[in-house]
Amino acid sequence: MPGTLPLYKIIAPAIPSAGVYFFTTDSGIQYEVRFGRRQDNILHATIVFGVINDEFDGEEYIETNRGEVFRVMNTIVKIVKMFMHEHPKIVSYEFTGIPKEGEDEDKSSQRILLYKRYLPRIFESGFDFNFKNNSALVTRILRFS
Repeated sequence: MPGTLPLYKIIAPAIPSAGVYFFTTDSGIQYEVRFGRRQDNILHATIVFGVINDEFDGEEYIETNRGEVFRVMNTIVKIVKMFMHEHPKIVSYEFTGIPKEGEDEDKSSQRILLYKRYLPRIFESGFDFNFKNNSALVTRILRFS
């Protein structure tokens, strides 16, 4: 089952506010998970992840197809939860599913379809999901008493 697979060893930033995490798969693929903040809204985080191996010529969105996608995604789930624990005031998270070559940009990419499957594992109750074309915006539902 995909949710029970072991995680890869995560290398967290020395300073939590740095927001850049790394891990390496068993096949040697190195991933970077980067959290950016918007200049106009520091409570909005943009999450970007991808392969950083030199063999892929800087194409971080490359599909490696080495049978590790479930462990990679489980590791990314853990990393986002780690970031959320360190930054509890963040109210929105944005993901972009860049279409692969040959995919229609007006339809949901394979990557965004994968996000639709995994985002509920990261953001449990108290969040609203908004998927539009190839992006996902996850927003904390604010409750006022």
